[in-house]
Amino acid sequence: MKKSLALLAVLGCFSQSSMAATTFNLATLAQPSFRALSEDFGAALSYKPITPAAPLGITGFDIGVEVSATNISKSAAAWKTATGSDAPGTLPIPKLHVAKGLPFNIDVAAFYTAVPTTNITAFGGELRYAILEGGLAMPAVAVRGAMTKLNGIDQLTLNTKSLDVSISKGFAMFSPYAGAGMVWVDSSTSVAGLQAESFTQPKWFVGANLNLGLTNLAAEVDQTGGVQTVSAKVGFRW
Repeated sequence: MKKSLALLAVLGCFSQSSMAATTFNLATLAQPSFRALSEDFGAALSYKPITPAAPLGITGFDIGVEVSATNISKSAAAWKTATGSDAPGTLPIPKLHVAKGLPFNIDVAAFYTAVPTTNITAFGGELRYAILEGGLAMPAVAVRGAMTKLNGIDQLTLNTKSLDVSISKGFAMFSPYAGAGMVWVDSSTSVAGLQAESFTQPKWFVGANLNLGLTNLAAEVDQTGGVQTVSAKVGFRW
């Protein structure tokens, strides 16, 4: 019952995105404001793994619902100018997330999100290779390539690509992990007078995974380009 209620709560967040949606008019922005908005959106929508470095294995799956909360205070003034309403101090982003283990210590994963009270949707995916599989004495080490794409704002095209390295060590049901990498953001608009922005954002993240049989809980703190995101996930991992 608790799992069903959690799922319904997240799905309710998805349905809110079609109600009283905040609309963006980027023609009201100057170039510095467009850059600030692009930086916060890039940090908020860039890929968040919320998983240890250890591979799932050929029969493994990780299926969950998650919520990320990103501090978007850097672009608060730009948000208000573009929408006519105050920016939320923290932007909540609910997601559906699925990962699948493949042979040779390779995992693939994908997510979809619809940001509440806006028209923003996004999707993304990752390809991860565990250089070290990990074990009783050894940590797992993995490299990951990921991408995301924003949709829903007619005047804005924004994509991110990222590379990172992560390490984790399992202790029975508990697996802490950490990682660092780089995010490349490409942001452009159809508005005359605003130039496209392409930039990189360094990132680091720490998190922990708790596996209780099939039920799985995970939490993560991510810092991308100086913008902090806190994420939590509940689901099934085997």
